[in-house]
This record gives sequence, structure tokens and C-alpha cells, in this order.
Amino acid sequence: MMKNLFVLVCIAVLAISCAQEKQAPNVLFILADDLGAHDLSYAGSSYYESPNIDQLASQAMVFEQGYAAAQVCSPSRASILTGQTTPVHGITDWIGALAGEQWGEKHPYTRILPPDYAHALDTAALTLPELFQRNGYTTFFAGKWHLGSKGSWPEDHGFEINKGGWDYGNPRGGYFSPYKNPNLEDGPDGENLSERLAEETAAFIRSKKDEPFFAMLSFYAVHGPIQTTQEYWQKYRDKALAQGLDSSGFEMERRLPIRTIQDNAIYAGLIQHMDDAVGIVMEELKRQGLLENTIVVFTSDNGGVASGDAYSTSNAPLRGGKGYHWEGGIRVPYLIKAPGAKPGKTSVPASGQDFYPTIAALAGLTIPEEVVLNGENLEPVLKEQSIADRPLVWHYPHYGNQGGDPVSMMRKGQYKLIYYWETDEVELYDLHADVDEQRDIAKEQRDLASQMKNDLLLYLNLHDARFPVENPHFSEDELTAYNKRVREKLLPALERNRLKILKDDFQPNKNWWGSATKD
Repeated sequence: MMKNLFVLVCIAVLAISCAQEKQAPNVLFILADDLGAHDLSYAGSSYYESPNIDQLASQAMVFEQGYAAAQVCSPSRASILTGQTTPVHGITDWIGALAGEQWGEKHPYTRILPPDYAHALDTAALTLPELFQRNGYTTFFAGKWHLGSKGSWPEDHGFEINKGGWDYGNPRGGYFSPYKNPNLEDGPDGENLSERLAEETAAFIRSKKDEPFFAMLSFYAVHGPIQTTQEYWQKYRDKALAQGLDSSGFEMERRLPIRTIQDNAIYAGLIQHMDDAVGIVMEELKRQGLLENTIVVFTSDNGGVASGDAYSTSNAPLRGGKGYHWEGGIRVPYLIKAPGAKPGKTSVPASGQDFYPTIAALAGLTIPEEVVLNGENLEPVLKEQSIADRPLVWHYPHYGNQGGDPVSMMRKGQYKLIYYWETDEVELYDLHADVDEQRDIAKEQRDLASQMKNDLLLYLNLHDARFPVENPHFSEDELTAYNKRVREKLLPALERNRLKILKDDFQPNKNWWGSATKD
């Protein structure tokens, strides 16, 4: 009798122990590329449709003032993985961008030379997946990497499985197979890249359903070249016409034209492909009974592309877009769903470097003392508690391909200071009263502007940030000629192309799957 009782007690203890082990939360981190803060229907778009992400938003804490750590991809992604600001980890521009003399020789119409930057994620840094790997998690990566060439790929920074991550930041073969990606086998002709990455992630989840995992689904979408199917193009073309076409879709920003409305049928289709892919992965979590015990994050690496690249979207009412220092360049979708966290909305400002300490805390992991983090643990916000106010800092001493200036920025409370490296001048905006950044109050609030500038430069110097220098190749004549080309040739061409995409007889590019013009 006692022997049987002993056996039963042992079985019970073992069962409790196993149950406790299974309670370790999984992590699914979904990262979109170039997706704007208002590019989803839950966030106010009346044109784009994103039912699966909307569903996730209804179950998550929505950070309405969520920021990327940079206005372009590589620096922002490095901040997510290291929990550090860009001057600390040293990647301040997209990897592959020209700097120094190389920049100056090719761009004599710019006044300064952008400084060099780190061209790969530092292997000495303990990345977020490495932290989880140390704690018994299996780690998985699918999609865009763009944090260094071979030797600095996902598998070199804590991901045990890598499906599609390598040097390039854009889909070299487009969004339909064949992909031209050395780390992703081609699927059947015409297979959609976003859905393929989602299927790879879903397969990983199935295979690891009984053990804790950290999975990162890092879409190439919605980066250019933007592509969709004719079915989705037709759907959104008809929707644009039904909503009524504006007579103009672009206006000049400081250096380049910028899109002012959302009516790009190709881009809308690309968003829906990505949303379909999110649905695949979320359904797999549900099917495996893992949805309630998985931390799910959805965000973007920078704002939507309103200028430069594919001129895809409008971030209105936010000013600017990818590559810009205004809110449209750095505000992004920022969703966190976690066990025990309450869904809702918060106005607490949060940035990309905050994901590291937050996810680690939610999973109950201890971060080694020697790890340098600049992010804040947002777990209290997820439980409707407060955190102390802290300044947010951005350092982008480069010219954005999209028209942005070399700047550094600080947000403190409701105020945002922009420091221009070309001119040593500042702008100051009250984001509570002026979210579209149309009214510079630096002269009205001289003391505040001066103090924030001093605090910003002190932060940068303390972290050995790199700064630009004068461009010896600069020519006023070259700048005048450049501005003339932009206004007289580029701006009208963009308007023509915008209307062309919405015509009945529009034909997609040759490499779109199913196109009538495909070779």
C-alpha cells in the first residue's frame, strides 16, 4: 500500500514538474519591412485591408506611439536584437550604403559626408535569440536579415535554423518563386514569398510544439520592388476608383516628392499577401494549442515608403516616411500580445530597443549583468501600470535615399527635438499639439530647445557616436541642377505612373507571376 502511494506521489510530482516546464512561454516575433504606422486597417487605413493583423491587434497591447529605433532597416533591426540604440551598436545606416569620400564623389549636391558605420552585427553582443538559446529555447529565423554578409548571418547570432536570411535587404528574385536566395530553396513557380516564409515558420512551430521556442518571422514585405497578383491588383484598383481618385497624389518635401494619399493598388495587394501570411502562422499557433502561451510581437523596422524607393504609401497625418526624421519615418505598428497581459491601447512612447528587455522579462529570463541595454522593460505597461518617463534618442547622420536629412533626434515627454548636422540648427515640435510637425516652436521655447540639444549631444558623445564632416565635393550648381531635375522630371513622372497603375489596361512587370507579359 505504502509502495503504491509512493509511486503515485512520484508520478504526481513528475506531472507537476512537466506541466511547469511546459509553461515557459514561446516567442513569435513578426517583423514587417517598411510598413507604415497607418498602413493597416486597425490603425485607420480605409484603403488597405489587414484582417489577420487587426485580429492580433484586438488581442494585444497596441502602442499608439510605438517607434522604430531608426528610420531605415539595418540600424533598427540591430536595435531589436541587441536592445541598444544605434550609436551604441554602431550600425547607423542600412548596410551597403555609401559613406565618407565614396558618398561625396557620387553626391556633389550634398553639403556633408556621412560617417562610416559598422557593416555587420557585432558577434560580441549577446543577442535576444542567443539569450533564449542559453535558456533552453530552440531558435528559428525566416526572412530578411540585412545585418551583415556571410559570417554574420542569423546562424552566427543565435538562430539555429535560418530560412532566407542573408546579405540583401530586398527580395532579389521578387515576391514570387524563383527567389534567387541562397538560404531559401525555390518553391513551385509563382509561390508567394511572404506565404512561403509563413509556411516555414508554421512547420517549425509544429515540430517544436512540445518545447519552448523563439521564432522570428521577418518579412521582406513590404519592401520594394512592390509586387502583387493580378487578382489583388484588380481588387484594390477597383477600390481606389470607388473611393474617388484625387487629382494629385504627390507634393514636394525638402528634397524629393512625397506621396500624399493611399491609392497604390500594387502596394495594397502586397500588404494583403503579408496579412494572409500572418494568418497562416497565427492559425498554426491556435491549431497546436499554443496561442495562449506564446508572446507575439508585431512591428516594422521603419515607417512606410512615401518618398524614394517605390513611393508606395502615405503616412498621413504623420509627416515624412522611411528615411525621414519626422514621425512618418519612425512611428510604426507596435503590438505585444503576452500571457497575462491585458489587450488595449497605450500612449506610452516605446522604441525598438525596448523589445529585448520586455520579452526577456515576460519569459522570466535573467539578463547577464555585463549585457549593455538601452531599452526599457515595458512589462508594467502591458499590465496597465506606469513606467518612468525617459528620453528616446535617434542618430542618423546620413542622407536617406528617400530624401531625409542627416540628423539626430531626442524625444522627451511630448517634445521632439531635431538637430540638423548640415546647419547646426534645431527644430522643436510639440507632438501632443502638432503630430504632423508643421509648427517649429524652437524660437518660442529657446531654453527647452537649448537644453534638449545639449542633452542629445552629450548622449552621443558619451557613446562615441560618429559624426559627419564637410563635403569637399559640394557644388551649389550641382544642387541647383539636382533640385530642378527632381521638380521638373521626377515629380510629373510619379504622377503619371500613379494613374497608369490604376488604368484598365495596366500590365504588371514581367517577373510578376501570372502576368500576361511574363516571358
